[in-house]
Amino acid sequence: MRATKTTVYWVIIGLLLLTIVGLVFKFMVLGKTETAVDGRQAVVLDPSERALVLNEMRRFLSAVQIVLEAADRGDTAAIVQAVRPLGMVATQDVPATLVAKLPLEFKMLGHGVHADFDRIAMDAEALADARHALQQMNAVMKKCVACHAVYQITATPTSR
Repeated sequence: MRATKTTVYWVIIGLLLLTIVGLVFKFMVLGKTETAVDGRQAVVLDPSERALVLNEMRRFLSAVQIVLEAADRGDTAAIVQAVRPLGMVATQDVPATLVAKLPLEFKMLGHGVHADFDRIAMDAEALADARHALQQMNAVMKKCVACHAVYQITATPTSR
């Protein structure tokens, strides 16, 4: 009788662990995606979440333009000013509910870009080398292009 109870407990624990692993896989790795018409992965977000992600992407693009212009002038202070707010500090206010909907690769690319912006700011201050900042921005742009090649951001229909 005692061996049966122990077996039942281990089965229950095993099932709970499998459930937890499944949920972690779903929310940390897969995210909330579907196949888009153009073959990319559509990351499905609420309209307000979509707006937040797209606004961040526009901020990235604006920073790229400022970095290009500042690098042309050799103005590393302007480079620092453009990219510093887009570093890892910018990830602090992203809601966990939004993060759970993003596929792992998308999150990795995004965090990589934020970390790259921190690195660009630190190097621009330390080295005062605009050409180096341009080379770093080239690496950032490769991540942006890779992400846009694989993903699109869609919104769930709003109910009226």
